[in-house]
Amino acid sequence: MKAPSLLRCIAAALLLPTSIGVAENIQQPNGKSIGDVSLWLTVLHINDSESQLIDAGSGLEDFGGVSREVRKMALLRNEALSYSSTGANAAVIISSGDNYLAGPEFNASQAKPSPSYDAIALHLNRVDVSAIGNHEFDFGPDVLADFIGSQTRTQFVTANLDFSMEPALQAQVEAGNIAPSITLTRNGRNIGVVGATTPELASISSPRDVIINDDVATAVQAEVDQLLADGTDIIILTSHLQSIEEDLDLIATLHGVDIAIAGGGDELLSNPGDLLIPGDEAAVYGPYPLYAVDAEGRNVPIITTSGAYRYIGRLVTGFDDSGELVAIDMADSGPVRVASNAYDDGVGRDNTAEMIIAKPINAYVEDLDTTIIATSTVALDGVRGNVRTMETNQGNLIADSLLSEAQRLAASFGVPPADIALQNGGGIRNDSVIAAGDITLLNTFDMVPFSNFLSVIPGISRAQFKEIMENAVSRVEQVNGRFAQVAGFTIAYDASAQAQDVDDAGTVLVEGHRVQSIMLDDGTMIVDNGDVIDGPDLTVATINFLANGGDQYPFRGAPYTTLGLTYQQALQNYIINTLGGSIDATGYPEGGEGRIVRLN
Repeated sequence: MKAPSLLRCIAAALLLPTSIGVAENIQQPNGKSIGDVSLWLTVLHINDSESQLIDAGSGLEDFGGVSREVRKMALLRNEALSYSSTGANAAVIISSGDNYLAGPEFNASQAKPSPSYDAIALHLNRVDVSAIGNHEFDFGPDVLADFIGSQTRTQFVTANLDFSMEPALQAQVEAGNIAPSITLTRNGRNIGVVGATTPELASISSPRDVIINDDVATAVQAEVDQLLADGTDIIILTSHLQSIEEDLDLIATLHGVDIAIAGGGDELLSNPGDLLIPGDEAAVYGPYPLYAVDAEGRNVPIITTSGAYRYIGRLVTGFDDSGELVAIDMADSGPVRVASNAYDDGVGRDNTAEMIIAKPINAYVEDLDTTIIATSTVALDGVRGNVRTMETNQGNLIADSLLSEAQRLAASFGVPPADIALQNGGGIRNDSVIAAGDITLLNTFDMVPFSNFLSVIPGISRAQFKEIMENAVSRVEQVNGRFAQVAGFTIAYDASAQAQDVDDAGTVLVEGHRVQSIMLDDGTMIVDNGDVIDGPDLTVATINFLANGGDQYPFRGAPYTTLGLTYQQALQNYIINTLGGSIDATGYPEGGEGRIVRLN
């Protein structure tokens, strides 16, 4: 996750004491009198839940989990409806997308009839509206259409996607389940909720024939203007743009939005005194809320929180009769952690969520977690910020599995043996260091959870391969998922040099000059001092997501063959059969073995 820029931090520090009046924990963002408040609206929000339905993970079993989160959400909603004795009280519950993610929990859903466990979770949380994130498209439009169609409570919003070329999703549009915006009515007040989805969708997921409007600002503003023309009092934007920095930039171009909820970046916003999950103190991105100044000079609060059912965000706002944001009660606003009743702020489990979601998933996952496939004498680093910026031993293990299995299966599929292999860091999802010891089948699902298939792409010229690797290192400073873990070669790159710019079709718009050298494991030089060395074409093993141009990898439609294995199955086979169930420091030293060298 990218830290907020110094300019942002300075702006926030200057803004709070000067432009926002503070009295008795009440912020007045736009200088209005608190006496004008006629509606206290509590916005409860979640984002990036990503099928983390059981708990927050190893060592954090007392935190997170949908059963506790549903109970906590109900308590917060009840508090909101009795918040103040002056003025009306109301609540809305909003998700900003990525409601599910590939992995063992999602596989458990696929093993049962619809609705999925994630769909049931939205229903039990009484979520009014959800944005549509990129991970909703990971299994294609038809799976998303089934997910949305199984809802009886939640509506989905996105202003910059057109579903007319995808029949199953267009049917959901016509049924009123998907719209650019919707209007909720609370205490006689109309509250408009506009959605937006990342314009990078085609390069990071599988939307197929969904039409993506890259001009998010124009699409959102058109919807806001229509809501205002229809007499809507209050307007909330829920977006999934990958980073709260993008929302800060977006709001600066808009007018009429009162509150913005960001998704996709998984940032934790927090203020001094907020109770956090142990270890999260160092991960705080900024204060809750952040503020952006819109195109009319109004201060607009932007909120988000860490996902995976670990927190529920709560913003308590006061609006006047004209729909102007007058006040924010900071005493009751901020991230609310989801903790067990072993803590004073914790809760027990919701019985319904426990019985129909958590227990059947636990049974499914326990079968995976008790199947030991290897022993490792080293800790395996799959931390998100590491696999997206540097070589790690877990990244090497996964890349090696693609290369090894592609070579093993080459003859049976009539393709040449792969020379090298690439795995994008964004496809490695456990976001943790797996301690030395037993490696289970569940660990492999946690590491590589998507429905990506092992693929071989022959006939890639050396010049094109340099372009591919320029893309891989072009956004390393943004902790971007396109960064590659590699096998079969070493690469050295200069992070201070010109970064490549490429479009979704793989056309290089600005030539990159970061890649300084590429050498195959047999000593063959592909790139030396930034220059491509003439020689035979290469055969690349990777996943079909990248072969199809995902993460803007410029394969440019090169023919490829899938080899009948998901990348999880390739990893499982490699660990069991090739490594014989033994992972050690000789093959996979902690910190890597020098396959990727970052200069400067």
